Amino acid sequence: MTRHALIIEDEILIAFEVQGVLEELGFDSFDLACSPTEALALAQAHRPDLITADLRIVGGTGLEAVEAITEQMGPIPVVYVTANADLLRGHCAPAVVEKPIAWPVLADACNRVCGLTA
Repeated sequence: MTRHALIIEDEILIAFEVQGVLEELGFDSFDLACSPTEALALAQAHRPDLITADLRIVGGTGLEAVEAITEQMGPIPVVYVTANADLLRGHCAPAVVEKPIAWPVLADACNRVCGLTA
């Protein structure tokens, strides 16, 4: 079974590192987006099983991107990966991994939102 992830991140090296962690978790298909508009277009073209999103990205925020995607496509598991976790106060954010990223923490958060661990 193919597992597809959308990585919303404007720093390409971080995006590739996130992809590496997700590959270890069994994801085998990826889209990388650096703006809310690009993220929505990619999600519409290939529905993701998981979204990872940085908050501060080109042309907006990861939060805006996720809200636009889920408004059109319904619920999708999300992990926010950010150095700006304080900006998520007041928003429903089931999983937040702070930068600098501890890769085991990211793996655990992804598994948790995908329902793979308790």
